[in-house]
Amino acid sequence: MADDIAKHRAEIDALDERIVALLNERAAHAVAIGALKADGPAYRPEREAQVLRRVAAAGGGPLPGEAIGRVFVEIMSVCRSLEQPLSVAYLGPQGTFSEMALTRQFGASVAAQPCASIDEVFKAAETGGAQFAVVPVENSTEGAVGRTLDLLLATPLKICAEVVLRVQQNLMARRVAMKAIRRVYSHPQSLAQCRQWLSQHLPGAERIAVASNAEAARVAAKEKGAAAIGPEIAAARYGLKLLARAIEDDPNNRTRFLVLGSREAGPSGRDRTSLVMTAPNRPGAVHDLISPFAAHGVSMTRLESRPARTGQWEYFFYVDIEGHQQDANVAESLAEVRGKAPFVKVFGSYPAAVL
Repeated sequence: MADDIAKHRAEIDALDERIVALLNERAAHAVAIGALKADGPAYRPEREAQVLRRVAAAGGGPLPGEAIGRVFVEIMSVCRSLEQPLSVAYLGPQGTFSEMALTRQFGASVAAQPCASIDEVFKAAETGGAQFAVVPVENSTEGAVGRTLDLLLATPLKICAEVVLRVQQNLMARRVAMKAIRRVYSHPQSLAQCRQWLSQHLPGAERIAVASNAEAARVAAKEKGAAAIGPEIAAARYGLKLLARAIEDDPNNRTRFLVLGSREAGPSGRDRTSLVMTAPNRPGAVHDLISPFAAHGVSMTRLESRPARTGQWEYFFYVDIEGHQQDANVAESLAEVRGKAPFVKVFGSYPAAVL
């Protein structure tokens, strides 16, 4: 058996050398492309989505497609940084699901800028303090993030990508056994998402809401008898041990994030377009506005209304449709909608989430 293991390890060593050589060869091509593009964008979300789909489909071995995709996110992140360093603003602090979404999309080789509010995230990208922004837009159980929807109305930024992240909540503490926990800190939404688990496993522990999961981890790291609920990244940031994984009551809970930038994303082959519109105040107006999508074979995946805050009982209607605005059927449907709606703003077309 020892001889067989030694042979496999020798093969692995040889493969590692080949992998390193190939990675450097890939990086050299990235540098050459960067020189040819001059001032062109280093981050092309449609191109990166195509790469991730292609490598995931080219599997067939023991590695699942998602695992291969995560590896290639980091490969592309490092190669992209050789072309042009990227700065990305996100809703902080460090150790939150927003930071996880940023890393899922851009990899680790970017300058991540945590911001104190969604407003500050938008401002950082709008003023050039960051090249891109990552903001939460909706949760599968809690619904839309209203502030993000409101800010999309006025921003010149365009949606260029999306990230869908499973919300996996974990119980973490520094040096305390489960039975010794007296207080559990977390964001109010995280506490609500783990209500049943807490009632069953920590019925006597006080539940204390704080501003963020990262703040909960920071407090738990300093306080005796305290634990925090949050993402695994928070445990790593604040030196906590995971006492229980995936304690959320709904294992299907997802949060969707948007990536915003100054440039439009090109077609990737599997895209989504987001827009907002208003409807005239008459019976059947909303039906008339969305009917062009059905007429042109465009699937509508989301329709949500929010008050326009005019005091006149007027509403904005937020819509997501499948396809890119450069696709013929999408372009034709949008042209009809513009002819019917008093106000239409297309937030952007972008690749549907891959990982």
